[in-house]
Amino acid sequence: MSIQYSDLLPQNGEWKTDVTRYLTEDVPAFDVGGFVVGSEPKTATMNCKQSGVLAGVPFAQEVFDQCGVKVEWLVAEGTYIDVPAGKKVPVAKVSGPVRNILLAERTALNIVARAAGIATKSRRIVELARAAGYEGIIAGTRKTTPGFRRVEKYAMLVGGADMHRYSLSTMVMLKDNHVWSTGSITEAVTKARYACGFSTKIEVECQSEDEANEAIAAGADVIMLDNFEGDSLRVAAASIKAKWAGQRSFLLECSGGLSEKNIHSYLTPEIDVYSTSSIHQSAGYVDFNLKIDV
Repeated sequence: MSIQYSDLLPQNGEWKTDVTRYLTEDVPAFDVGGFVVGSEPKTATMNCKQSGVLAGVPFAQEVFDQCGVKVEWLVAEGTYIDVPAGKKVPVAKVSGPVRNILLAERTALNIVARAAGIATKSRRIVELARAAGYEGIIAGTRKTTPGFRRVEKYAMLVGGADMHRYSLSTMVMLKDNHVWSTGSITEAVTKARYACGFSTKIEVECQSEDEANEAIAAGADVIMLDNFEGDSLRVAAASIKAKWAGQRSFLLECSGGLSEKNIHSYLTPEIDVYSTSSIHQSAGYVDFNLKIDV
């Protein structure tokens, strides 16, 4: 299946305004460095200096577009770039007024480095899960960087992970604080369904098997089993699935605790979704640079 990730982004969307804000943050007043180098036409090469999955391309492209320089991408987004130790792999050629190239440089590199780090970590976790025989969903979380969520969620998808809900408005998640504040799981689900209607899923965080059964009976679509580990998770998940077989349709989710080190012992086929912030909060950066051709 051929995937063009950039097709997710609308032609006239707020994400372009995000890029404008990134550039404004980087040069809010005078660009003395740009004054020094002037507007002589130059070319430059963006290099990948560390192995990883290329991601964030349309956001970096928008940086270059807004700075008035041209880019030719040499590597397709989503490609794993294998960089030999001490070497570098060209990923793009940039051309235009030199001051504009240098104006775009750091913002574009920051975006690609962060996005590639998340995509690389996501792909690694998904590959480990598949190698362990797990066929369910590996998803991110909403624990993203304020102001940079769009790029981080996008990078999860490029890496092969599910983005999970994008915001509070895309899926209702009733956590312990919601339930405690409302009085019961049943009341919370009932009020949520009244407000969100039939088209939005409702997920409920459950601390016990009894809470999970209450949430399913109330009409929840996704049940998050919280504070379950190892055999207790497997037993509870199997019991819940058996109890409601043929009666209700729902997904079981487990959140938190999943890592590269424990993934082989952590996964169980009774769980439909494993969500983890490790693919973005714990992701490092992939090293890129941009050098003027001389």
